[in-house]
Order: sequence, then structure tokens, then C-alpha cells
Amino acid sequence: MRIGNSRRRDDFEINVISLIDVLLTLLMFFVLTTTFVRHARMQVNLPKASAHPSAATSRALVIVVDRNGHYFIGPNEVLGQGEDALERAITSQVGNDRSRPVTLRADAMAHHQAVVTAMDALGRLGFTHLSIATTPQMDAGDTASGNASEQ
Repeated sequence: MRIGNSRRRDDFEINVISLIDVLLTLLMFFVLTTTFVRHARMQVNLPKASAHPSAATSRALVIVVDRNGHYFIGPNEVLGQGEDALERAITSQVGNDRSRPVTLRADAMAHHQAVVTAMDALGRLGFTHLSIATTPQMDAGDTASGNASEQ
């Protein structure tokens, strides 16, 4: 009868904790790498403007952004720089009528930030009916005059 250690000296243990650490690190690496590869191959289809103009309302507030980033409300240029000047000009033009529809006409060469600034100012003032004016896409055989339509 053997008293004492019931373990034989021939048995050995494999410490798998370090192997698990290495496998988890490799798993995280492969998950992150495949995520980056998927985003690199992502195709984005941008929307096109419809050739059908929507019904324009006569009471719509028209805000124009020119290619240099200057704002115009109707025929009047907004004096001053930044969102505060734009918000003051919008408020002086419409008063408290926040249900009035707004048409944003931005030059195709205008900086995206200028358009976002105008939209942000309108959102902070509480306007919810915003239309962005576009021109219809011309086909190769189309002989349309290219008048702007509001979408």
C-alpha cells in the first residue's frame, strides 16, 4: 500500500494558460483585420436628383450658399461671419414662424461645411421643413434648359 503522494512521477501537466492568451490575441487581430478589409471594399451609391420638380411654395424661406461660403436670405446677404450672424438674420426675416418651409440652395462648388452650418443653424432655431434645391440630372440626349428644381 502506498501512502503519500498518489501522483506518479511519469505524469506531466501542460500549462494551457499562456496558449489561451496567445490564441485570444490572434483572434482579436484577425477580427479587427477582417473588419478593416470589409470597410475598404465597401461600395457607396450616392442618390441622384429626380427630374421631377416638387411643388414650390411662395412663402418658403430661401437660403442661398454661394461657392465662397457666403449666405444670402432671399436677395439680402447675411452680414457677419459664422452661425450666430446667420441665426440672427434668419430670425429677423421670419420672426417666430418656425413652421415655415425652408429651401436651401447651395452652389455645387460650395464647401460642405458651409451647407452643414446652415442646416445646423436652422435645426437649432427649430425649423423642421427643409428642402435642398438641386438641378435635374441631364441625360446625353436631353435638351432641357437645366432650370433648377427643388427636391
